[in-house]
Parts: sequence; structure tokens; C-alpha cells
Amino acid sequence: MTDWMYIVDYALVGALLTMMAIGIALSSFMPALNKWNKRFFITLFSLLFLCAVTCLLDLIFHDDPTKAATERVIYIFESLFMAVPVFMPTIFLLHRSHEDYKRSGLFYAMAALLCVYFAFLIVAQFTDVFYYVTPDNRFFYGPLYKLSLVPLVLIMLLNIAGIIIRRKKLSKKHFIALLIYLLPMTVAIILHMFVSVELLVIFGMALFAMIMFGLILSDNMEQYANQQQEIAHQRASVMVLQMRPHFIYNTMTTIYYLCKQDADKAQQVTLDFTNYLRQNFNAIASEDPVPFADELKHTQSYLAVEKAQHENNLFVEYDTPVTRFRLPPLTLQPLVENAVKHGFDPNAGPLRISVRTQQTDAGVQITVEDNGRGFDPSDKTKPHPALDNIESRLKQQCGGSLTISSREGGGTSVKVKIPLKQIEGK
Repeated sequence: MTDWMYIVDYALVGALLTMMAIGIALSSFMPALNKWNKRFFITLFSLLFLCAVTCLLDLIFHDDPTKAATERVIYIFESLFMAVPVFMPTIFLLHRSHEDYKRSGLFYAMAALLCVYFAFLIVAQFTDVFYYVTPDNRFFYGPLYKLSLVPLVLIMLLNIAGIIIRRKKLSKKHFIALLIYLLPMTVAIILHMFVSVELLVIFGMALFAMIMFGLILSDNMEQYANQQQEIAHQRASVMVLQMRPHFIYNTMTTIYYLCKQDADKAQQVTLDFTNYLRQNFNAIASEDPVPFADELKHTQSYLAVEKAQHENNLFVEYDTPVTRFRLPPLTLQPLVENAVKHGFDPNAGPLRISVRTQQTDAGVQITVEDNGRGFDPSDKTKPHPALDNIESRLKQQCGGSLTISSREGGGTSVKVKIPLKQIEGK
């Protein structure tokens, strides 16, 4: 073998080992990959990694005339490790098609072909008809070498047929990923029956396995993102259902006394409270960003009820010239409720809250400020589930952000940034 061929072979083996190590690491630690896919790809990449190790050992001992016995053992393991990844797509296909492998004719056909391949490999250790290694460590193919690869070719062809038959049970990405893995490898193994390209076949397996992994990871990431969005939506629903009991009790008590003292005001508070409840429960059914005008109306209804309870101890200022944009439901109202909850100080003066919107180069900024006693958002010992929930939904649903800081002169300032894509008309 010439020097440049050695360089190419070692480069291929090095790339193969690196790719498989990366594949194993990604499969192990990527959170978006579900449990079954994680196990499948760790197994697949591990087998291909071992296959690469045998290729490396083959290169090291190939030209050493004293290592004929070692070379024969290496080739046995090389053939074994090359066969198993050919069978792996069958497992993946049956799993994605929700078929029980114990009742699958495809599985038993594949297992039978693998047994035939292993039988050929065992026979090859006692005869020269498939391949042989001379005492001076020279490797030669026998007259029936092509026959020994026929089971692998049939496995690949049956896999392709199985994928096409079950294509309606697979997602588009899974269907494409499996074909990308199998079609080129079938051609490569057929080519290997006539030309010695074993290392290229194994390298191709690894390369197409990585492509398959990338497509399936992409599909899993989409599912993971949808799951996280659903979790955020469920948290929002729970937050709606866990409205502060004392707020409801106080509101009903206020309405009760106002019925005698000021019937018109009692009627208005009842209407505001009804609007507040309606907006809260509407938020449960809303999975997508909603118009800011709806959030503002919700907030105004809530604050109107609070003002009826706190008389002259609560003042609200609205400065919202920018309203034509969208944001996740239950974003503004919980921020204002948080300001009321943490802002009131019986030993201080009235609580003043301001709600402002302004357009920026990056989108829209909503600012909620109060002059109350505030709280320290950097204190990690105190949980802030409402704010954490809002921040999570902002990121997931519209790419927005939330920052909290102390207000100059006392109180708290909360800024919500909504990107340009959520501005209506953009």
C-alpha cells in the first residue's frame, strides 16, 4: 500500500472515530432527544465506534508478516461490527411504526439473514472459499466472497421495502432519514462485493448515521419545543386557577357593602370583576400570543377592582400609545398584580403604579413601575413563580424577554421587550 493510501485510510479512521465520539456525546446529553432515541443512537454510534477501532487495528497490523493470526481475529470482529449497524434501522423502523418486533415478519426475516451471514463468517474460519489470510499476513478474497455479503444486501433491500410500505406510519423526517441512511449504504455494500472498499463502507455508514441523527434530532427538538410550550401553557392555566383567594373574598365583600352604600359603584365593580374573570379564563384557551389591547383591558379590569377595595391608596397611570402588537396571554396583568401584592406598605403613602409602552428599534418595550416597598429579584431564596412563568412564556412564544430592577427613588421597575415580529403590520 502506498504512503498516500495510508494517509487517506488513517484520515478516514480518525474522522470516523471523531464523528462517532461526538455522536455518542450528543446522544447522551442532548435533552431534546427522547429516551428511546437516546438509547438507539448511543448503541448505533458505539457499534460504529468499535467498528472504527477494528479498522484502526487493521491498519496498524496489516503489513506486519508476524501478525497473521491477529489480522484474522481483527477481521472477524470487523465483519461482526459492520453487520449489526445494518440491522439497526430495522429496530428503529418497527419502533416508529409501533409494531411489536415479536410479531413482525420483517424482524424474523432480518434475524434469519443475520444468522446466515454469521454462519458464513464461522465457515470462513475453516475454509478458504470466502476469504483467507496467508501465513505472511496477506489477505485474499475467496471465490464465494460475494456470496457472504448477499445476506447484508438483502437486509438493506428488505429495510428499504419495509420503509416504503410503512411510509404512512412515519413522519416525513423519519422517512427521509432512514432512506438517506439505507440507499447509499446498499449501493456501497453491493460495490464492496466487487471492489475492496470496506473502510469507505464503514465511513459511509457513520456519515449517513450522523445525517440520520441530525434529522431525527431536529424532529425531536420540534417536539421538545412544543412540549415546553404546552408545559408553559399548562402553568399559565394553573396560575389562572390559583387566583389569590383573599382577592376574590375581598372583592365579593366590597361588592356586598357597596350594594347598600353605592349601588352604581357596586354594579361597576361587579362588571369589572366579571371582565377580569372572563379574561382570566379566556387565557386558558389561548395558546398563541394575543393583542396587547386585550391584555390592557384585562389589567384595567383587575386594577379597577383593586381601586374599589383600596379607595385612595392606589393610583394608576397609563401611558400606552403603542398597542398594535401581540404578547403571550397573562403577561401584563400578573405583572401589575405582582406590583400590588408586593407594593402596598401600610406605613407608607399611596401606591402608585404606571404602565407604559414605547416603540424601540428592536420592537416594543412595556414598563410596569411602582413606588412601593418592592422586593429583591436577586434573592434566590425566595421563589417568584409568576415572574418565572411569564419570562419562560415570553421566550418560548414570541422571543421576548423580561428584566426586573429597583426603581430610582424606591419601588420596582419591570421591563418586557417584545420583538419586531410581534408588531402588527410588520
